[in-house]
Amino acid sequence: MKVGFIGLGNVGGKLAASLLRNKFNLVVRDLNTEKTKEFLNKGALVVNTPKELAENVDLIITCLPSPEICAQVMESEDGVIKGLSSNKIWLEMSTTDNKEVIRIGKLVKEAGAVPLDGPVSGGCHRAATGNIAILVGGEKKTFKKILPVLSSMGKKILHTGELGSASILKVITNYLASVNLVSVGEALTVAKKTGMDLKTAYEAIKISSGNSFVHETESQVILNGSYNISFTMDLVLKDMSLFDDLSKKNNIPLELSPLVLNIFKDGEKKYGPRAWSSMIVKRLEDACNISLRAKGFPAELTDNEPEEKGHEI
Repeated sequence: MKVGFIGLGNVGGKLAASLLRNKFNLVVRDLNTEKTKEFLNKGALVVNTPKELAENVDLIITCLPSPEICAQVMESEDGVIKGLSSNKIWLEMSTTDNKEVIRIGKLVKEAGAVPLDGPVSGGCHRAATGNIAILVGGEKKTFKKILPVLSSMGKKILHTGELGSASILKVITNYLASVNLVSVGEALTVAKKTGMDLKTAYEAIKISSGNSFVHETESQVILNGSYNISFTMDLVLKDMSLFDDLSKKNNIPLELSPLVLNIFKDGEKKYGPRAWSSMIVKRLEDACNISLRAKGFPAELTDNEPEEKGHEI
């Protein structure tokens, strides 16, 4: 299967690199010419437009920063839809609005192709090693058809149901991660202000009922001081807003979601939209005049699990 990949950012670039590493015939497109040159040097074919990419591959993957950018890439005059034909597949791997996936999916079907949504979860460090999780919504037989491709990018792969279902679940998981990040910052601040050694606090939380994926990962780069989680404030606000919109559309009177959304809006105002999202804890550091630092923690996360072929769960 010939695969095309549009969007070589923090996550997309690592997913696309996994496909190259696993010997897939890969065509790429990105506005960043340095990124595309890097892939060209590794054996990928680089094209000039999304339309050209779609014309030359069997599976088109998009992994883009926002629903608006995805719509432009798909629907413009030189966009993906103009290059579609029967038996081609579009896989949307961005974290996006499920209604947009369904809307664009209808256009994809009208062109004779099949749409799927397949967002990922687990962090950039796991995307780099092919050990990330992938959620996939859409036609089951098409999901099965591209499973070898998915298995080269992710370790655990789950078919979630109809088109758009994966995007809803991804927004839910990102919401939970964002809430957890804010609570981790509060926990570490209380530990610091009460005189606890922060390395000891980290280990205690890790082996306790309060442990979480966010604590095991993001707490490390917070305690290091780099905050480098390869995910930015503006992306959290996009994801949190999508979750908040879902709750409003379904008349759910959420309480935590609006509060955490406002916390991240304040974080973006203080530190900028491209600040690492884990810098949200700096609001408390600044307010309390403390530094949440401890020795022995890495500036960046690495995945120590060996790469292995993914499987459906």
